[in-house]
Amino acid sequence: MSVEKINSKTGLEDNFFDLYDDEDEDTMKNKYLSFKLGKESYGISIRQIIEIIEIQKITEVPDMPVYLKGVVNLRGKVIPVVDLRLRFHIPERPYDDRTCIIVIQLEEKNIAFIVDTVEEVTEIPENQIEPAPSFKNTAIKDQYISGLGKAGGGVKILLDVSKIIYDKEIDTIQVNSKEKI
Repeated sequence: MSVEKINSKTGLEDNFFDLYDDEDEDTMKNKYLSFKLGKESYGISIRQIIEIIEIQKITEVPDMPVYLKGVVNLRGKVIPVVDLRLRFHIPERPYDDRTCIIVIQLEEKNIAFIVDTVEEVTEIPENQIEPAPSFKNTAIKDQYISGLGKAGGGVKILLDVSKIIYDKEIDTIQVNSKEKI
């Protein structure tokens, strides 16, 4: 494994995703990209992540839920952008030089998530992941939690990205964006 240039914004190697090409071994098992929203640390399975990019111009699409900020054109692909703060009902804050966009693949679709900061890639063994707690009055954001991972003396809220966006919402924004752009 060779170390390439480290991206100053994310702290990850620029060729990070190229490092996991070994077909014989599942090197991405139990690995999560951790990021911050406010004071909380969240994680997404590294298997779903395509890339991490800096915040860029987002084209707004009318008549979308408030958390669907619009779309970005990434190398000719129009990708819907979700502000995870707004999706989880966390107060909005201005984007800054630490704000990142995480592009993931969900089934055959690419989706981008805006996060406050990207932290690191963390390995969390299955025996260190607790099931998401269930409460009588479950908040909407709790349905997106796949588990709570114990890592580095703290807890990371592990997300099930398939539940963050509904297919209907993704399809609507992709159709609308093609008509407008």
